[in-house]
Amino acid sequence: MAGGVALTASGCGLLGGSDDSGSANNASGLEKPKIKVSIMPTIDVAPFHLAVQNGYFKAEGLEVETVDAASGDASLQKLQAGEVDIAYSSYTPFFVVKNKTNADIKFVADASSAGPKSTEIVAMPNGSVKSVHDLAGKKIAITAQNTICDTLTKSVMRDNGVDYTKVQWVPFPFPQIGGAVKRGDVDAGFLTEPFITGSAKANGTVPIVDTASGATQDFPTAGYGSLGKFTSANPKTVAAFQRAMLRATKEAADRSKIEPLMVQFSKVDQATASLTALLTFQSALDARRLQRVPDLLQQFGSITSKIDVSSMIVPTASAS
Repeated sequence: MAGGVALTASGCGLLGGSDDSGSANNASGLEKPKIKVSIMPTIDVAPFHLAVQNGYFKAEGLEVETVDAASGDASLQKLQAGEVDIAYSSYTPFFVVKNKTNADIKFVADASSAGPKSTEIVAMPNGSVKSVHDLAGKKIAITAQNTICDTLTKSVMRDNGVDYTKVQWVPFPFPQIGGAVKRGDVDAGFLTEPFITGSAKANGTVPIVDTASGATQDFPTAGYGSLGKFTSANPKTVAAFQRAMLRATKEAADRSKIEPLMVQFSKVDQATASLTALLTFQSALDARRLQRVPDLLQQFGSITSKIDVSSMIVPTASAS
């Protein structure tokens, strides 16, 4: 996530030779059997990592290389620049770019919804922010503006009658936000798990408000997008990616499969991993559910006109 949480792969090394548990049974049938996917250090990508480690991509004839991105906006920039074929991001940057440039964004897979206490505003217990009502005019750390971070924060502030228009948004990568709050560089910060739990342990930060509440309860947080020219030219490749992600997402419902990934890729200890509140993993795309995102963005003025999500969705391939 851009919204999101915590499972980074270091470059493409993770995906290099480790994806060997399946057989490339239809590689010759794919238009582009080697693809690049930009990802972020978020828990939302857990099913992606499972698909790599368990050979689900390879079983579909796909060789996947990852490219790390610092934020959803950075991930989307890599997509538009042609550096990657598919980009993981919180949904917000996709819709902002669609609105500003009419980019032909196509969603190929869902990733997550915000589960209870999986996305929180945190602060220091002895600081000036004790509740959502103290956030007006404060400095709040987020990964970047026009991401799920400020969108959820604005929504929960509005729900509680708090003026969000004078907030000073300060950009930090997720792993650095807790430290920025502790040092006093900012008054509060938006975090997702396992950074919420990790920062509480390392920095003494405490949750102030659950941003997945009120109007944003179970809010769609992130997904995988591509460009229309890629999805049109490579329908079999896209379908193979979708099938692998669907298979892995079903497996991700077992928490015991997720916690080791947090330890491995986000460098948290097992105790922290066991305490984290997980997002709700998704894979199949639902236009009615996703429509909540651009509708909310339009309310905040982040986008200026209505966007029809159904026109941006590549129908999800059925499991093979």
